Amino acid sequence: MIRSQVKGVGSALPRRVLTNEELAAMVDTSDEWIVQRTGIKQRHIASADETTASLGEAAARAALENAGLTADDIDLIVLATSTPNNTFPASAVEIQHRLGMKHGFAFDIQAVCSGFVYAVSIADLHIRGGMAKRVLVIGSETFSRILDWEDRTTCVLFGDGAGAIILEATDQPGGKDDTGILASALRSDGSHKGKLFVDGGPSTTQTVGHLRMEGKEVFKHAVGMITDVVISALEEGGVTADDLDWFVPHQANLRIIDASARKMGIAPEKVVATVSLHGNTSAASVPLALSVAVADGRIKRGDLVMIEAMGGGFTWGAVLIRW
Repeated sequence: MIRSQVKGVGSALPRRVLTNEELAAMVDTSDEWIVQRTGIKQRHIASADETTASLGEAAARAALENAGLTADDIDLIVLATSTPNNTFPASAVEIQHRLGMKHGFAFDIQAVCSGFVYAVSIADLHIRGGMAKRVLVIGSETFSRILDWEDRTTCVLFGDGAGAIILEATDQPGGKDDTGILASALRSDGSHKGKLFVDGGPSTTQTVGHLRMEGKEVFKHAVGMITDVVISALEEGGVTADDLDWFVPHQANLRIIDASARKMGIAPEKVVATVSLHGNTSAASVPLALSVAVADGRIKRGDLVMIEAMGGGFTWGAVLIRW
């Protein structure tokens, strides 16, 4: 059968680093308060000349270089973002143009923090359906643009950045030892909209709006929802949590990451956590974490990797990958 194999990874971060100490001078908070509740120590904030499209382009170029490919080798670009450069067109087509890609097709998908996981699953379906041989999957966000910098409950959590992977069609035997994407599980429940949302939009307020969150409510649902999709993906892939080499979760909150891994019996040394460096970068968080773990040698060919995320909506999902 055809599997979607990871051929390369890449990432990009804004130049400016905003520390907890700097935030404490802006709002009523402290480094101790932020670290204790979230595990975040710093985040990157985009400057005026850095956008979702420019960061996405940089991450894409890094992934292409890592894979030894060029834009001419790509058939499809799927960009996961909640902070596009424009309401339309899709920022994916802007990235396509920036890469000098005159063929194929490109589009955005919006599932907030679950966006990259959704995008990987969508790319896999296009590959297995024969519509694309190689897909560039990007998660890129500039959440700093939609933060209320006077709301200490949200502005301390989020950051900007981009990550990308390249998936390629490969013929595999069709078993659990195959290389590539082995299983996916996606969910959503719109009844939770009011717990994590942006209070603006073209069709309602004609403004961009600001991010609003009921943190305790999100935390209350997160661990159970994450466990649900991870177990579903494990079962579909015919493996168990013990078989995992690496668990790469959405980097939102270290307490959620630790609680989720503990509930599923995943050893702490198998968990990739970069939230202290980047904060919550929404759809960019999983590919950023993957890029870090590949670059430092943790994730290697043949490793069994689980990625997962949960975001506003609520949306949540998991994808099982043999690297």
